[in-house]
Amino acid sequence: MDDPAAQPRIRSYGDGSYRWSRENYSRQRRYIDIWAFVLKLMVAQWAYNKAWSYPNGRTEEATAKRRRAMAVWIRETCLDLGPTFIKVGQLFSTRADLFPIEYVEELSKLQDKVPAFSYEQVEKIIEEDFGKPIPELYRNFDPIPLAAASLGQVHRAQLHSGEEVVVKVQRPGLKKLFTIDLQILKGIARYFQNHPTWGRGRDWMGIYEECCRILWEEIEYLHEGRNADTFRRNFRDEDWVQVPRVYWRYSSHRTLTLEYLPGIKISHYEAIEAAGLDRKNLAKLGAKAYLQQLLNDGFFHADPHPGNIAVSPTGTLIFYDFGMMGQVQAITREKLMGLFFGIAQKDAERVMDALVDLGALAQANDMGPVRRSIQYMLDHFMDQPFENQSITAISDDLYEIAYDQPFRFPATFTFVMRAFSTLEGVGKGLDPEFNFMEVAQPFAMQLMTDGNGSRSNGLSEGLLGELGRQAAQVSTTALGLPRRIEDTLDKLEKGDIRVRTRSTETDRALRRISNVNMGTNYSLLIGAFLLSATILLVNQFIWLAILAAIAAVVPTVAFIRLLIRLDRSDRMI
Repeated sequence: MDDPAAQPRIRSYGDGSYRWSRENYSRQRRYIDIWAFVLKLMVAQWAYNKAWSYPNGRTEEATAKRRRAMAVWIRETCLDLGPTFIKVGQLFSTRADLFPIEYVEELSKLQDKVPAFSYEQVEKIIEEDFGKPIPELYRNFDPIPLAAASLGQVHRAQLHSGEEVVVKVQRPGLKKLFTIDLQILKGIARYFQNHPTWGRGRDWMGIYEECCRILWEEIEYLHEGRNADTFRRNFRDEDWVQVPRVYWRYSSHRTLTLEYLPGIKISHYEAIEAAGLDRKNLAKLGAKAYLQQLLNDGFFHADPHPGNIAVSPTGTLIFYDFGMMGQVQAITREKLMGLFFGIAQKDAERVMDALVDLGALAQANDMGPVRRSIQYMLDHFMDQPFENQSITAISDDLYEIAYDQPFRFPATFTFVMRAFSTLEGVGKGLDPEFNFMEVAQPFAMQLMTDGNGSRSNGLSEGLLGELGRQAAQVSTTALGLPRRIEDTLDKLEKGDIRVRTRSTETDRALRRISNVNMGTNYSLLIGAFLLSATILLVNQFIWLAILAAIAAVVPTVAFIRLLIRLDRSDRMI
């Protein structure tokens, strides 16, 4: 059953209409609504770091409670703001390198179940796209949609040839809404990019461009049709997977006609049980299907939530909705192999280098903390047998480490981790003893022994090739070692070697001394201004005394903030 808290609260406009159903959107109204949301978020984020904003004191429990409340508010506001922000929120739910885990968890609950738009609007769109009325294209067309979402709705129909189909029709005015909202979001992204704090180490404009690309692709139904065809071809030899066929003659930029393949929603466990299907086998098939997409085909469903996967009466899996797909190139799978070897060897240095090559980690001046974080991860979850591990636990640990560090997980990586976690949850619902890692083990071993699981462009390097490269690297290092030692000794004799040391305790002590000196300066300024105000007041220079007293307020405020910072620093030691 869907989480009631995740359902949208649709706001009415007095005349009985909903903002979802409108074709004409006001740019000014959208600008005010969106910036009001952003400014409220910025103020809340600013207050989050202020101890005085917590009535009972700033504790770990209080900050966690505020983060959770803020996350819920962000999700609800995204629902109120409509389709663009529902989709942007869903995309941001994959960016745990940018946001706290509470935000990620809440945004992942975003559901775009919204009121349907009218049948008259459906008729208008189809006639505009095909130049023919619905009766000339379809023998029967159900005016009541099977489902409605923020981007479109689905109607059941029948072709004149007798074939049963579903027709996906795009919501009216969607492109105009996207154009307005994305233009406003571009200004917001530019502001964040130039912000002295939030812009540091963040590529907000790159994130904006990525969101634009994904959103425009998702509302291009011909692109979705091509994705469905590719996905169907990849599973053409598997009799346990069904993918609906695209009817191109009845498809356009805003309309997509697909084969009607009814089934039981994969999360309706009681219905599956009543149909006499093997739930344990279905759990394994779901994991196997996704691993095949990722490791064999390099083309995977990026949004495999339970609403997009069903089960036929014969026990085969049915996939729906191909608007958001991901790709893993052959060169990326080759780099992943280096990452797998580093993880297997618990070599934090090698894992770090592989993450840099994959674009998942940004170079920094001091990579020591990052290396230690990776080593902690390796020591933490590699102590358990592979098949006893949980994808959700591993991804949570990764996200915990990634947040506020130079990790920059690409969209593909985060889509994969979210899909793995979703499928593991579905698998455990079907079979409480299901373990995703156990199903994944043969695929991982195949990848490590074959170099790449691809059917079409397999790499023949494999395990022996990797061992050969390691041996060559070790021998090269060994041969060059005497020369490097000689160069080091030569530099040492000439005094050319510079030694860099880093002491956390010394740095902290120096910062404290600096703060104490600053506090002394503030105290002197406060005393000087107050003394001047007193002398002026005694000599009846009232206005000058008031000005001197006002001038004393500025160093007083700075002094109080300094004391709070010193107190916080003392508690952290």
